[in-house]
Amino acid sequence: MRTLNLLFFIILIYLFSGCQEPEEELELLQGEITNELHQANVGKIMFLDRDIPYEDLTQKDFINSFQMTPGARLDARLYLKETRTWSLHQLAPELTANQLCKKGSIQFTFYVDGKNIYTDKVRPGAGSCFYRNSRTVFWVPFVNDEPQDFWSYFMWMRFMKKGGGEQALSEGNHHLKMEIRPYIKDKVGAIIAEGELEIQVVNKEVTEEEIAVQPILPNAGFPAASIPIKTEKIKELNKAIAQLRFKKVTSIVVLKNGELMLEEYFNGANRATLHDTRSVGKSFVATMAGIAIEEGHIKNDQRLSAFYDLKTYKNYSAKKEKITVHQLLSHTSGLTGNDMDPDSPGNEEKMYPTDNWVKFTLDLPMDPKKTPGTDWDYLTAGSVLLGDMLHKKVPGGLEEYTQKKLFDPLGIKNHKWQYTPQKVVNTAGSLQLSALDFAKYGQLYKNGGTWDNQQILPKEWTEKSMSKQAVTPKESGGSYGYQFWGGQFTYNGKEMPYYKASGNGGNQIIVFKDQPLVIVITAQAYNMPYAHPQADQMVVEYILPAVL
Repeated sequence: MRTLNLLFFIILIYLFSGCQEPEEELELLQGEITNELHQANVGKIMFLDRDIPYEDLTQKDFINSFQMTPGARLDARLYLKETRTWSLHQLAPELTANQLCKKGSIQFTFYVDGKNIYTDKVRPGAGSCFYRNSRTVFWVPFVNDEPQDFWSYFMWMRFMKKGGGEQALSEGNHHLKMEIRPYIKDKVGAIIAEGELEIQVVNKEVTEEEIAVQPILPNAGFPAASIPIKTEKIKELNKAIAQLRFKKVTSIVVLKNGELMLEEYFNGANRATLHDTRSVGKSFVATMAGIAIEEGHIKNDQRLSAFYDLKTYKNYSAKKEKITVHQLLSHTSGLTGNDMDPDSPGNEEKMYPTDNWVKFTLDLPMDPKKTPGTDWDYLTAGSVLLGDMLHKKVPGGLEEYTQKKLFDPLGIKNHKWQYTPQKVVNTAGSLQLSALDFAKYGQLYKNGGTWDNQQILPKEWTEKSMSKQAVTPKESGGSYGYQFWGGQFTYNGKEMPYYKASGNGGNQIIVFKDQPLVIVITAQAYNMPYAHPQADQMVVEYILPAVL
């Protein structure tokens, strides 16, 4: 739900987003050395382990060594000889200051113990052109327990989780070096700042009890696994969670051949905990749509005009009349809305403050650049609209219908909905269930829609839901079904395709296509750039080796 669930795709956008100044033609400035401290450190990245106001900073406040422990903080000051736009000017002297801001930025390279580990670029256009054209000293946060809405914080997370930094900075002593260069497209300039730091990585001490594989208690709702799990890999995983190398994880459940192999809880959660998995809840509206279609309450090709008098809403068009249930399920409606773009008229964050989310969605114009049924954009408002459409057509409304047709047959007794301002269950997300009940939902799809020999969901619908209905950017897996994400893990050199329900915070229900596996991970790393990468890492490096 809120702030999306896109595997790593959303992090790319969030990662390099920045405040944009109003367009104003700027005079290209070279910048200047601001004071004696700046003069002493020109061309350097100077590190700090606490926040010190610029005017109070002295040379002795900078650190040469850093102990990386849970709760530690690492910031830096970058002291440049010239402004960032002036450095870009050396690469493209024909461009104006504004054009340089739009087309270029800076590139970071991370070295650990003399080895080039990771290179990343700040997105062109991110941040204020005014500051990039005037400032020669700036602050960047890298390590902090509290989320920082700053590109360098997200870049550090990418370096650690995707770029190999976590493996390179293993427990012990290391030498870290950073280099910064300007770039425009594929043209990269000389180093404009660099810094070095001795790092001692100290992992949290943990107890044997924290590491031990947790016993599976009776009455889980699944038969106990007939084949034991490889406990050493799970102990390693539990240790990593206890040491906060994987953060804010609350539960892991693994089913193999419908049998319960693993049931683990962390950070105060237990079997009774109802987990807020955010956009995982979107998948449930697709489930209920499949049941409603089978029972004749709606049709997959049914048009929006069958549900609403669109002439009573803003931006009426004949194209909007033709939006189908299928297109809303696959995020290919063609409405002007994209949760990846904070400036998009249909972005979910603009919907939530309104008093009528359905009206917000129906008022959106069609995007003239999109072909409905083909062009994909993640649109939470479309999932909300689907819920309202179902609510209008199914007997007793969507909440009662879901209870009778899905929860009761699966034996799901405890759950918690959120609601729209119109008091309809909120199909944007945040449906809360226990980890075991989420596992039941995943196993239902793995079973082709059957549960206890009862066909709850048509088999054909499970196949449609977990097949490519739309093409997504490669970063997010490349395919999208009906409110399910498609992708694949690579394990032991073998590709393992899956479809999954995915939600902000690192929440996932993974249904493997060619393996008899269902994996549930719940977590509360909301809006954190490491959330989904760490979930993927847990699957590939620990869970799969333990069960295959």
